[in-house]
This record gives sequence, C-alpha cells and structure tokens, in this order.
Amino acid sequence: MSNAENDHVPAPEQRFSMPELAPDWYRAMIGMDRESRTLVDPALAELVRTLASQINGCAYCVDMHATDARRGGEQEHRLYALPVWRETPYFTAAERAALALTEAVTRIADGPVPDEVYQEAEKHFEPAALAQLVTVIIAINAWNRIGVTARMSPAPKRS
Repeated sequence: MSNAENDHVPAPEQRFSMPELAPDWYRAMIGMDRESRTLVDPALAELVRTLASQINGCAYCVDMHATDARRGGEQEHRLYALPVWRETPYFTAAERAALALTEAVTRIADGPVPDEVYQEAEKHFEPAALAQLVTVIIAINAWNRIGVTARMSPAPKRS
C-alpha cells in the first residue's frame, strides 16, 4: 500500500465550539447529562447513546460512546449489531425495550412514541428508572444535534 492509501480523509472543519461560545449553557447541558445517569445502568446508557448517535449520524458521539462502552467491558459484536439489534440474539429483553424506546424517541418526527414501545419499557424499568432512561435518550439527542450542527468529528485512530 502506498502512503496515500493509508492517509485519513481530513475531518470537516468544525463550525463552532459550544463550550467557548455558550459556556453557561454548555455547563448546564453537562449538568443535565450527569443527572440523567443516576438510575440507568452505565452499560445500557452507552448502548442507548451509541444507537441514538448512529441514528442521528453524529460521528463524534458514535466514536465517543462506542469507545466508552468498550472501556466499560461491552462486547464488540454487540456494538456492531446495534443498527440491527432486532435481528440478533445479543440483547436482553430489558435492553431490547430500551433500544426500541431509544429509536422511537430519537425518531419522534416520524410520530409519537407508540404505546406498545412505552408499555414494553414499563415492564422492565421502575417508573423513576424509566423516566431517567428517557432523559438519557433526550440528552444524547441534544448532544447529537450539537455535534452534527457544529460538524464535530472524532480524531483519526491509528491501528
């Protein structure tokens, strides 16, 4: 392989930095995100964040949360299967309910969260934990909108 074949395509130029231009709002966003984590299993939260980020096309957040999930012990094959989670046997019933809810909330422009999706989530999560799962989904969707709008990009990784 020539050196040109090993070169990474340059990342798009980032449009703005939210921490620099809206620091108070950014700190509030970090606080909101932190609060959303208290009752949701960290491993599940990373699966939810990764799936929502994939749906929203936020490369920065996909990279961050897949990396965090792996650091937390998540298995690679489960991360690879997130876009097709329904077709795999890799996820528990509770995880499947959370992933379905993630899709429904993330794709809210397609219509309201279906009753059957919410009712399935209610079977697996106590009311406060379910409310916090919704806040995890809301928070990552907000972060994704920042990342996509600002054109945030992950740094290239060398093998």
